[in-house]
Amino acid sequence: MTRAAGRPEGIDLSNWQEPQNVGWAFQHIPDLMPVAEIPGAGPAAAAALPAGPAVDLSIPVGRLGAGVDTAAAVLDDTHTDGFLVLHDGAVVAEQYRGTMTPGTRHLLMSVSKSLLGCVAGILREQGLIDPARAVTDYLPEVAGSGYAGATVRDVLDMRTGVRFSEAYTDPDAGVRVMERSAGWAPRTDADPAGLYDYITGLPAEGPHGGGFVYRSIDTDLLGWLCERVTGIRTAQLISELLWRPMGAEADAFVTVDALGNAMHDGGVCATLRDLARFGRLLCDDGVAGGRQVIPERWIAESFDPGADVRAAFAGTANEPVLPGGWYHNQFWFVRRGGAKVLLCMGIHGQLVYVHPGARTVAAKLSSWPDAQDTTALIDTLRACGSLAEALSSG
Repeated sequence: MTRAAGRPEGIDLSNWQEPQNVGWAFQHIPDLMPVAEIPGAGPAAAAALPAGPAVDLSIPVGRLGAGVDTAAAVLDDTHTDGFLVLHDGAVVAEQYRGTMTPGTRHLLMSVSKSLLGCVAGILREQGLIDPARAVTDYLPEVAGSGYAGATVRDVLDMRTGVRFSEAYTDPDAGVRVMERSAGWAPRTDADPAGLYDYITGLPAEGPHGGGFVYRSIDTDLLGWLCERVTGIRTAQLISELLWRPMGAEADAFVTVDALGNAMHDGGVCATLRDLARFGRLLCDDGVAGGRQVIPERWIAESFDPGADVRAAFAGTANEPVLPGGWYHNQFWFVRRGGAKVLLCMGIHGQLVYVHPGARTVAAKLSSWPDAQDTTALIDTLRACGSLAEALSSG
């Protein structure tokens, strides 16, 4: 379906995530559901993004099962809406495609998790959250759910034993019931009235602290916990602790359910340039404008987790896609050569790629027709890695 300034005929809450509709929908979320604003610093106080020497996007990239191609071809083939690369903090590539513009606020999907994880890290530094404590110490409402006995650390690293399916193609999977409860799809009479009601009804599937299993609902519980210890809603928390201090130029926003609860795990929408600013903040050890925004130890610990974190990831289906990687503090990691690369990732092709050793950050907003596309992901990561290596070698 061709994108248009107004809502294309037929797109609504029941079908916006279908392949033919995501290109328009990801850039027009407020036309589909309620949102809460995440105020930024504004243009006058925005962190500068100076221009640097343009990087050559014709650099060769080894593609999965398709020989050698170019970074430009990877962008062409992976439904790119916007792509921006920073090297040493300067913009060396910036592209917008279709109706995407520098001012468009695009759905970040699960890149939202990494934003929320940073909020949790800041609250830990403030003494409001202890990762070793039980989640029920903060949220007694979940004592009768599968989260009983889980620690905040289990939630941060998605190692809870809660029963939750991330099977996007199954309309009855936990992720789809969660979406209906959170206002991302029409709710049925059998669905909980809101996101937090859904959380309190989840059963246990296994022990906590075991292997890594990607569960978006863990991030939603983490967001609820952050709200509880501060008494502040998520949109305001992200604004006050992260978005404004890092120098975001534009306001972001996050989707909310009928009760005003944020979709913590995937509902944030932001501009490409501000997403790149977030990546630069991570690359600079949490410092923006001379201020420590994200605690340095939060980032350091994320890059250097304990052996159990690595072991929890190694035996999963994620290992072949992210070899040598791990999941910690709501970030993904992969090794490229001897380097550790931090990733913030969301379905349908949302990405922040942070290679501190190469002083390179890449931000990509996409509208893959399918929620998950392993080939598109691997090709994109390889393209970003090739660009980082070319930039670091001069």
